Amino acid sequence: MNHPRTVQLVGIGMLLFLMGCAGATKQRSGGEAGLLGTWKVDLRPTPDAEPYYQEFIVEQIEDGTFRGSFYHTPVENARLNTDWGEVHFAFTTADNSGAYNTSGVLRDGILHGTTHSLARGFLAVWTAERVALDAP
Repeated sequence: MNHPRTVQLVGIGMLLFLMGCAGATKQRSGGEAGLLGTWKVDLRPTPDAEPYYQEFIVEQIEDGTFRGSFYHTPVENARLNTDWGEVHFAFTTADNSGAYNTSGVLRDGILHGTTHSLARGFLAVWTAERVALDAP
């Protein structure tokens, strides 16, 4: 048995395997564009409350950040992270009562998020569905 040749083949095999894993991760995490568009956010205060809908609009995504609005307020400090195989996002908004820290994840076509207000003392848990685009 040619030991150096075996080691070389095993090394090449491992390299190809690792390259395939890296490619699969990149393919799985490349879904930032899935966040683009208008989302109908259900901001009900408790699970048994009536739905309370507002819009989350993502207009443009570039270089790990995005531009848009949440609850009719411009998004600031937006960040995206796709390193974990899903599109995670975070941003801030503000009104007369202070800043709101919002974060979430796009999972199976649904946004799952939270919005935290220090000034108003609440943490809202919400979901959002994409608003269907009108057919041409």
